[in-house]
Amino acid sequence: MMTESEFIRRTEELFNHIEDQIDENGWDFDCQFVGNVLTIEAGDGTQIIVNRHTPNQELWIAAKSGGYHFTEKEGQWLSTRDNSEFFTVLNDALGAASGGEVALEVL
Repeated sequence: MMTESEFIRRTEELFNHIEDQIDENGWDFDCQFVGNVLTIEAGDGTQIIVNRHTPNQELWIAAKSGGYHFTEKEGQWLSTRDNSEFFTVLNDALGAASGGEVALEVL
């Protein structure tokens, strides 16, 4: 398990990576990072929320398709439910929100 400061540093890097990828690829999303929450809003107002839950050292995604929790295992963020990879789930949620394909690179 990571230290709390390492978890915060790694998740901040991940949030910055997501924002950078969205900007670099010109996808129609607005990002806002406040506290432990990265809100990604599509052009039609649909929101995908990525939340860092420090006590459990988990990343959470809230989207129309549902809520997902991820823990770090061997360098990957994997779903606690079915071992889906974080970026696979996030790309699916972003694609559904935008009506097109979104392919953020894995950090």
